[in-house]
Amino acid sequence: MNLPVILIIAGAFAAFALLVILLGGPSVGKAKTRRLAMVKDRHAASTEAVVAAQMRKTIQSAGRGGTTLTSLMPRREEMEKRLRRTGKGWTLTQYMIASMALFVVVTGGLLAVRAPFMMAAMIGLFLSLGLPYLVVGRAIKKRVAKFNTRFPDAIDLLVRGLRSGLPVTETFQIVSQELPGPVGEEFKGVIERIRIGNTMEAALQETAVMLGTPEFQFFCITIQIQRETGGNLAETLSNLSDVLRKRAQMKLKIRAMSSEAKASAYIVGALPFFVFGVVWSMNPEYLAGFFYEQRLIITGLGGLIWMSIGAGIMAKMISFEI
Repeated sequence: MNLPVILIIAGAFAAFALLVILLGGPSVGKAKTRRLAMVKDRHAASTEAVVAAQMRKTIQSAGRGGTTLTSLMPRREEMEKRLRRTGKGWTLTQYMIASMALFVVVTGGLLAVRAPFMMAAMIGLFLSLGLPYLVVGRAIKKRVAKFNTRFPDAIDLLVRGLRSGLPVTETFQIVSQELPGPVGEEFKGVIERIRIGNTMEAALQETAVMLGTPEFQFFCITIQIQRETGGNLAETLSNLSDVLRKRAQMKLKIRAMSSEAKASAYIVGALPFFVFGVVWSMNPEYLAGFFYEQRLIITGLGGLIWMSIGAGIMAKMISFEI
């Protein structure tokens, strides 16, 4: 490894460490204390406490535009929502630090094996932007799948509690205690929001927006209709549980029937990149022109665009909604 490559890698690591030190957000403990103070002031009766809460909120809003690392991300609220949906307690600062670390590691590793600088930077940027996003999406999908698997059991538990004479909020409390995993966590959040003054419909709707699943939205609509029109809630929820189980069975059947088409789409989509990597490992000079010659760069970008369009079409073809 020659000296310029070592200097580039060392400079990248130094820049990354400096960003982490200078732009790191506030600690988790301070943020928790601040949120507790906001809740206390919100429900305080004195005028002084209300004024203090408003001043604190104004100061925090003004400070969000400062030099924190999270202020550099576009659509920050949407990414924070995605991170909350994972249920793992990840913060936006940790997400951005992981992305920058991935960029430094991948780019530095490719430069260490004497890859072209433009190629190393493009691959590092692509992986640093795409891989953390995919990891978060996979965590969300896994958590939502676990929630949907146990959600009919939660509804059955609600039905048994209602038939025994318990109120709805009490059955929510039982579900949050008896069922572990995402189902218990989400119902615990509903109970906490009801305790601080939210209505049941608002608490359930906030959870539905956070989960983004039709199953829980059906549940919210059922509760809302029953509270407005009356009727036997236990019988309605029992029917909903049966519908959700049949819906899950239909999803499994569709997944089994479409598995061959999905495998073919994955192979066709990955084959050009696999062939490019094999040729590059055997004869780098043969493909080196794609990184410095203008006509080949335009050709390569056009090919990537058309491949992206084809991958999008194949994704739509193998995606089935119930």
